[in-house]
Amino acid sequence: MLVAAAVCPCPPLLVPEIASGAAGELEAARDACADALGVLAASRPDLLVVVGPEGPAGPAGPAGQDGTGTYPRGSAGSFRGLGVGLGVSLGTTAEGDRAGAAGRGLPQSLAVGAWLLSRTPWADAPVEGLGVGERLARGRCADEGRKLAARAERVALLVLGDGSACRTLKAPGYLDERADGFDAAAARALGAADTAALLALDEHVAYELKAAGRAPWQVLAGAAEGAGLGGRLLYEEAPYGVGYFVAAWS
Repeated sequence: MLVAAAVCPCPPLLVPEIASGAAGELEAARDACADALGVLAASRPDLLVVVGPEGPAGPAGPAGQDGTGTYPRGSAGSFRGLGVGLGVSLGTTAEGDRAGAAGRGLPQSLAVGAWLLSRTPWADAPVEGLGVGERLARGRCADEGRKLAARAERVALLVLGDGSACRTLKAPGYLDERADGFDAAAARALGAADTAALLALDEHVAYELKAAGRAPWQVLAGAAEGAGLGGRLLYEEAPYGVGYFVAAWS
């Protein structure tokens, strides 16, 4: 059963070593993420799953844009492709996990999640990862969430993903007049822990707006069905023309 969730954005610029001189621009977002992760730690889960966009760095083959990729405890990632020699991992590696953990690297979103977790005092709950394809249909997203919630008596999720990337002329996806409305609806749903509203987010519009968080948020919606969780929106901004949200559910 899902007992808590933290929703965070996942730009690599959250990592100060990557942001370098611009690190201060996302300090408020990092602080909000730390607060949301504190809610996760306080929930004392039996299992923590980090859920984020699979992205181009994920494993080739079955996942693709409309599937999922699983990452066992101890899976490693790095930011070397961004010019920073910083490595991360999903928790500590159990003896039996070493072969699987060495076989694939974490996608960028889960690497950011692993970095966020490394900054938070954490109980010894197993930590795993789930990469979600950008085009995974909402029904399948919800099904994946239900499966996660059923895996242990107390499950917590760290859900990573950004809103639209079309809020300004200089945004990665240029300006799209639909972006403000899409992000406002997502922020309301995340702040209210409104699973129905999250599942109502249009997957095709989300894809056109480059909103990589849509599928992970809908996994969260499936996991939270019937859990009776309340939500708080801790951060809502659009630096660089991209919608970033932080929320805590408990």
